Amino acid sequence: MAMILKINDIECSYGTVKVLNGLTFSVGSGSFTGIIGPNGSGKSTLLKSLSRVLKPVKGTVLLDGRALYRMDPQEVAQKMAVVPQETAVNFSFTVKDIVIMGRSPHLGRFQSEGEKDFATARQAMALTDTLHLADRLITAVSGGERQRVIIAKALTQEPEIILLDEPTSHLDINHQIEILSLLQRLNRENNLTIISVFHDLNLAAQYCDSLILMNKGTVFTVGEPAEVLTAGNIKEVYGAVVLVRKHPVTGRPSIILMARDSQIGSKIGRVHVVCGGGAGASLLGLLAGQGYAVSAGVLNAGDVDWETAGFLDISMVDEIPFLPVSEQSHQKNIKLLADADVCILANIPFGWGNLKNLEAVSFALEQTKPVLIIEEQDIKERDFTDGRAGLLYNGLKKKGAVVLHNEAAVLKKLQDLLASKPPAGQ
Repeated sequence: MAMILKINDIECSYGTVKVLNGLTFSVGSGSFTGIIGPNGSGKSTLLKSLSRVLKPVKGTVLLDGRALYRMDPQEVAQKMAVVPQETAVNFSFTVKDIVIMGRSPHLGRFQSEGEKDFATARQAMALTDTLHLADRLITAVSGGERQRVIIAKALTQEPEIILLDEPTSHLDINHQIEILSLLQRLNRENNLTIISVFHDLNLAAQYCDSLILMNKGTVFTVGEPAEVLTAGNIKEVYGAVVLVRKHPVTGRPSIILMARDSQIGSKIGRVHVVCGGGAGASLLGLLAGQGYAVSAGVLNAGDVDWETAGFLDISMVDEIPFLPVSEQSHQKNIKLLADADVCILANIPFGWGNLKNLEAVSFALEQTKPVLIIEEQDIKERDFTDGRAGLLYNGLKKKGAVVLHNEAAVLKKLQDLLASKPPAGQ
């Protein structure tokens, strides 16, 4: 893919305050690139630098191999259009008046618009489904319609690149999808290069070919959405605990934010969860989001709980799929249990291959460690060992395991147990 924009070690400042520091990356022709990052990371400042609003104090921006800030402004406007974050227009222009303004870079100083210019404007309005609004006042259209009108104005410039600063801000979800689907269609069908700032990571993941993740005025990483939007990257840059899954339809990353309770986080301890097969995925995410130190085991590599634990950077014992829990894995599981303050047994089915999980939980009780059992189904419905699992399971109850029936009850019990209990090992 040919490079259309190349940014070499740029620095940008507002007065004495440095905002961008040493940015270097390239944008390929015909790509759909998203700029993401937390508030204050420099996303909008970068866009201003690319659009000639804020000249870098150091470094260069190259457009088609030429220094952007040495090019004639009119020539730049013929190649690059900008859609700002705020698109409100306070003057009573008609929609067609607004759109035809996009032809300014192609007109001489005192030159009026000709038929070609009006034809270009009509085509842009047709592409953005705003032709029926042509005679309406811009002040009388909806937010989504106004955004499409401003994009039509940008297209009327006949640019190679469109720069957009959070094009879906202040729009409801229907208009967000409408605008981004339009941009995606223009990108694919017209080979239009799009560079857009995004606040919503899920929207960026679904529509962009590549992402630039910024942090504190620098480029943290660049790549395809699946490479950039990892739980580790998001935790380091945003300080947020998330679960990253593949979107069931598109296969692209889908980010789920895990809520965090700061009041609980100041006084809680370590929890070991015995789960598997998807029975513990929600619980693992909930506990991690609440601020507990979580461990898990034994989990078959590749199953849902195993993936969840990996995404959340949870210590776990993994086992080869379709094989019984080995003695080595069993001992690792017991070790994690010994380091925990509380053990939770999820509502999992039992076969001959995972009976050792029940033995591990029994060990926790022998060590006078609190054990919470989540029982959403009777053990008889989950016992595939001719009753052996049932005997061990009911034995846990007799030894003092506490039976609960949902995750909310588990959280409440954990608070009660750990409020006055010192962490394990102290």
